[in-house]
Amino acid sequence: MQIALAVFGVYHHFELAHQLHRRGHLQKIYSTWPWARLKRESLPRSLVSTFPLLHTTDYLLNHSRFYPPAISSKMNHWNTITFDHWTNSQIAPCDAFIAISGAGLLTGKKVQTNGGRFICDRGSTHQRFQENIVADEYRRWNVPQPLTKPHIAIREEKIYSLADAITVPSTVAQRSFVAMGIPAEKVHVIPYGVRLDQFTRTEDPPQNSFEVLFAGQVSLRKGIPYLLQAFARLKHRSKHLTIAGAIQDNIRTLLSTLPTDNVVFTGALPQSQLAKKMSTSHLLVLPSIEEGLALVQGQAMACGCPVLATTATGAEDLFTDGQQGFIVPDRDVDALTQRMQQIADDPALQRKLSEAGLLRVKTLGGWDQYGETWDRLLHQLTGKPLDPD
Repeated sequence: MQIALAVFGVYHHFELAHQLHRRGHLQKIYSTWPWARLKRESLPRSLVSTFPLLHTTDYLLNHSRFYPPAISSKMNHWNTITFDHWTNSQIAPCDAFIAISGAGLLTGKKVQTNGGRFICDRGSTHQRFQENIVADEYRRWNVPQPLTKPHIAIREEKIYSLADAITVPSTVAQRSFVAMGIPAEKVHVIPYGVRLDQFTRTEDPPQNSFEVLFAGQVSLRKGIPYLLQAFARLKHRSKHLTIAGAIQDNIRTLLSTLPTDNVVFTGALPQSQLAKKMSTSHLLVLPSIEEGLALVQGQAMACGCPVLATTATGAEDLFTDGQQGFIVPDRDVDALTQRMQQIADDPALQRKLSEAGLLRVKTLGGWDQYGETWDRLLHQLTGKPLDPD
């Protein structure tokens, strides 16, 4: 069985590529990042093909103050279209082509014409479902919404219709597709894994303070205002909230109106520093209003840090509410405060959740279970018999 992949940058697709390579299935992975960045993913150069010009240019320009959002939007669109044309010209006949959502419209048709299967891998909820939720959040907080990009949803929905299957990382993401009219049997849930070699418990959190952590982009989509309001209500003589992640520009003005006492914004942290911070935190809080399946949840559990997450994060596919962490409704400040207070007041409960989370993560087998689930689905879709072993 020969499988090709296409991804903007890296995401989790190189973890999948490794799993396919181990099983002898990887034909090629196509990416928009240059080889100088991709070689750290440790795949043979012969299996990686790159189309980096537009994506790399857009990335570098986005770090400049003189890059208008309208131009960035056009550059992103050009990158999507030209990458698809390029993979369409490069791809060899294969049994299945897995493309990150937004990629592969032309290439997917070509693969299907040649007898292969086209799979759209979507890391979040249905595109229009996501847009509706996020737009509502901007209205709630009276924050100017970023430039709308209607071409994205149009292209995504063409891909959803064309694809032989759609894969998502969580049940909540699957439900969003069904709510938007996609047949349930077309959408397959394959939760992400955890790099257990990079995320592990290295030390215990302090006993004389209560350390709360958020990791991810600081944005309305991630529910940051609800976290700040809930943390302000938390009663503890020595509490600290660390927010690790890049701050989205359009939320900066709103942040200045929210309570930030005992809150530290660190910016994005390298994986090694993030793992250490997870080990020394009593709780990771993920208050998102929309997610696919946030990787930081499994990473925190692997470091012995319990997770308090909303129903929108895909947490139900990682752990059981009340056993390895807590799951609360999204946009519910009272529920966030109550669960944070419960853990702050009960160190024994925190330790119990921590140990249970460590055991749960071990059953996920790093990324191996992810690879096994993909392997079964690919054999099912292509009609190829499973290997005897």
